[in-house]
Amino acid sequence: MATIVTPSTITPQSINYPSGDGTPVAETFDHLYVILITIEVLRQYLEDVQACVLGNQFLYYSQGLPRLKCAPDVMVIFGVEPGSRDSYKIWEEGEIPRVVFEMTSPGTRDKDEGFKKDLYAQIGIEEYWQFDPKGQWIEEKLRGYRLVDETYVPIATSESQALGLRLEVSGALISFYRLDNGEKLLIPVELRNKAQQLQDELTLEQARLLLEQTRSQELEERSQELENQLNQAQAEIDRYRNQFGDLL
Repeated sequence: MATIVTPSTITPQSINYPSGDGTPVAETFDHLYVILITIEVLRQYLEDVQACVLGNQFLYYSQGLPRLKCAPDVMVIFGVEPGSRDSYKIWEEGEIPRVVFEMTSPGTRDKDEGFKKDLYAQIGIEEYWQFDPKGQWIEEKLRGYRLVDETYVPIATSESQALGLRLEVSGALISFYRLDNGEKLLIPVELRNKAQQLQDELTLEQARLLLEQTRSQELEERSQELENQLNQAQAEIDRYRNQFGDLL
């Protein structure tokens, strides 16, 4: 006999909150690439902080109503355990995302500017950033909003106070710079190049030290050789004196 689920029989355990709906992660490779790079850069930046960075995963904001959800391209949540989740339920975690990124396009413009913008404000998300990697409808490619009195107002400085970072357009990517020291957060390929550079510098330093060590050893050997020759010469002089006496 089939079980009929009624409001009285619905429990938190019986409600299904899907982790996906089969739709593509992004419209184009550029959109997918900037999502993945942004996630990785922010995860590295926040690795020592009680925070997590999620990408294109369902954000459930109303307990018991699994249809009320959205899937931000990137969201940053502070005050929670680091690591990945299949989905994010606000009532379980106890924290609202503080920053959300949408990698936008003409096809998602209306939703990003309308429904999502209103929803994120209602949820209480502190900062909302839109990035158009192809520059198809946002001429400057990047724009941000900060929540003030339950309404989003434009961020004029491209600075994320929530993240402590300055954001800058770099081609089809977002570059991030620390507000405290101006240091750029490196993307994976830049980290690899830097590691290779450090390795090359270390190899050169090791070669220099080896050369200095070799030269030092050669000088020590030459010095020892000269000292031996002097000792031999002095021994010959002493022997001659003992045998023939002083010449003077």
